[in-house]
Amino acid sequence: MSYEFDKNIPIYLQIEEQIKLNIIKEIYIKGERLPSVREYALMLKTNPNTINRALLELEEQGLIKTQRTSGKYITEDEKIIKDLKQQYIKTTTEEFVKKMQEINVSKKEILELLK
Repeated sequence: MSYEFDKNIPIYLQIEEQIKLNIIKEIYIKGERLPSVREYALMLKTNPNTINRALLELEEQGLIKTQRTSGKYITEDEKIIKDLKQQYIKTTTEEFVKKMQEINVSKKEILELLK
């Protein structure tokens, strides 16, 4: 897995976002074991502490769970995953509409584009 980091955004936030997208896209499926912190650090060529911070954030959000001695797993709670996807859809749609309005595209035109 190769990933280019944006120098303007903290790396741990970018890693967190990428894992969320992988959950939404079902690249990581509910209940699946995640790579270890060390494995992630090697894959992404970054500091293990950075990976750990991203994973802790995801755990606080309920998206991953730690099982002692066996690692970190994607939540099996479908509601949490569904809510994540809905929030992503909402945010992405709002960004799209804002950008369209910045270039003077009316709401009617936006709706036509979406059809």
